[in-house]
Amino acid sequence: MPDRNSAAVPLGRIAVVDLGSNSLRLVVFERLGATLLPLLNEKVMCALGRGIAASGRLNPDGVALALANLQRFVALARALEVDHLAIVATAAVREASDGAAFAAAAERECGVSVRIVEGGEEARLSAAGVLAGIRDADGIVGDLGGGSIELARVDAGAAVPIGGGVTLPLGPLRLAEFADNRRVLGEIVDRTLAAVPVLRDAADRTLYLVGGAWRAIARLHMEVTDYPLHVIHEYAIPRRPAEEFLDIVAGQSRRSLERITSISRRRLDVVPLAALILSRLIAVGRPARVVFSAFGLREGYAFGLLPRDPAGDPLLEGCIGMARTQSRWHGEDGERLARWIAPAFPGCAPDRRRLHRAACWLSDIAWTEHPDYRARHAFDRSLTMPLAQLDHGERVFIASALHTRYGGGADDPVKAATHTLIDPAAATEARGLGLALRLAYTLSGGALGLLDRVQLRGEGQSLLLDLPPGGLFTGEAVQRRLDALGRALGLETRSAQRRSASPTPA
Repeated sequence: MPDRNSAAVPLGRIAVVDLGSNSLRLVVFERLGATLLPLLNEKVMCALGRGIAASGRLNPDGVALALANLQRFVALARALEVDHLAIVATAAVREASDGAAFAAAAERECGVSVRIVEGGEEARLSAAGVLAGIRDADGIVGDLGGGSIELARVDAGAAVPIGGGVTLPLGPLRLAEFADNRRVLGEIVDRTLAAVPVLRDAADRTLYLVGGAWRAIARLHMEVTDYPLHVIHEYAIPRRPAEEFLDIVAGQSRRSLERITSISRRRLDVVPLAALILSRLIAVGRPARVVFSAFGLREGYAFGLLPRDPAGDPLLEGCIGMARTQSRWHGEDGERLARWIAPAFPGCAPDRRRLHRAACWLSDIAWTEHPDYRARHAFDRSLTMPLAQLDHGERVFIASALHTRYGGGADDPVKAATHTLIDPAAATEARGLGLALRLAYTLSGGALGLLDRVQLRGEGQSLLLDLPPGGLFTGEAVQRRLDALGRALGLETRSAQRRSASPTPA
C-alpha cells in the first residue's frame, strides 16, 4: 500500500488507473480534507484475462485495446493536472506469462510505471477502500475481478482493522469455459472456498462486495424489486433473499437478463457466473447480509495517500467541501448552525448529531434554484451525492431535512418513494431538523453571523427564542416558523425580547 506519510503526499488531485482482468478504469479524485470525491470516472472493457486459464497469456485483442486507452487515460490525467498518478495492475497481468512484457510496453508508451500488485496486497487495498467508504465496517470484503476473487477480514473498531488477505482463482473470465456445466462449476468453486479459513469470520457478520460484476447484480436486484434509490454504495440485502435471488440469476442466459435490465451487454456476459460464485460464497461464509461497496481497490490506494487523521470524518469533510463551493457563506457557518439548533434536540446521540452537522453544512446548496423548485432540488441532490460513510437511511434523513429547510411539505410526493428507507421516528426528527434550519435562515436572511445575537433554548417542555432589543428578529414569519418547529417537536413555544444585546447565558 502507498506510504501516506511520505514527503510526496498529494495536496489536490489523485489519479488511479486500475488495469484489471476484465476492465480498464481511470478514476480522478479531488481531495477535500479527509475525503476524496470522484472528479472523473471512465472505463473500457478490455477483457485482458479472457482465455488466460487455457493459454496462460493475456488476450491479444485486450492488450491492443488496453495499450491504446492507457495512453488516453494518462494524457487525460495529466491534462487535469493531477498531483499523483498511478497505474495498478492486478490478477491477469501478474499471472500471465506475458504480463511483465505487457507492463513494460505500457510503461514505455505512457511514461508511467505500472505497479503489479500481488494477490494479498490487492485484497488489502480493496479492504482499505471498503473501510474508507463504510463506517464501522465489520466482516469480510470480497473483491471479484475478471480473473480472481480477493478476500480480507475487516473490523473498523480493531487496532489492526485489516486482516491478512487471500486471492483465489475464481474470476468469471477464468471460469467461463465451465459456464455450461453448473455442477462442475459449483464443485470447483466449493472446493476452492473450502480451504479458506478467513471465511469463518463472515458468519453472522457482513459480506462487503466489491467489483463491477457484483455491482451489476445489485442494479439488477434494485430493478426487479423496484428499490427507490439507485445508489449502489451500501445497498444491503439480507442473506436469505440474496440466496434466493442469486439462484435465479445464476440460471439465466444473457438474453433473458437483457429483457429486465439496462446493464451493459459486456457486463451481462459475466453476471450469471458472478451470481453463482457469490451464492457459493454466501453458503460457505453464512453472513447475516451482503452490502455492496462502490469503494474498492482504487479508493483504498488513493485514501492511503492521505495523512492520517483519526478525528477526520469523510462524510463531514465532503459536506464542508461542497458547502464552500456551492453556498453563499464560507468559514465555519455550518458549525455555527449546528450549535444554534442543538438546544432543540437535547440528548441527541452522536451518530445522529453527525447527520445534523452534515445537514447544516449542506443547508444552502439550493439557494441559486428557482424558489418553487428549491425543496425538490435539495432533496434529490443530497440524496444522491457521492459521499462516503453514509447508508441509505441516513441519506434519506439528510435529504428530508433539507427538503423541509426549503419549505417542502411533509406529504410532498417527491419523498414518497423513499419513505420505506427511513423509520417514522427518524422521519419526524428530520422534519424537525429542517424546520429548525428554516427558522435559522428566516432570522438571519442567510447572513448566519446574525445568529450569534439570537438564542434558541429548551426549557422543559417549551422552546424559547431569546431575542435582543429592536425589531430585526421579530415579525410574523419568525413566529410562524418557531411555532411550526414547536409542533414538530411536540413542544410549547414562546419568544422573549431581552433588554441587553448580549444573549442570556443558557
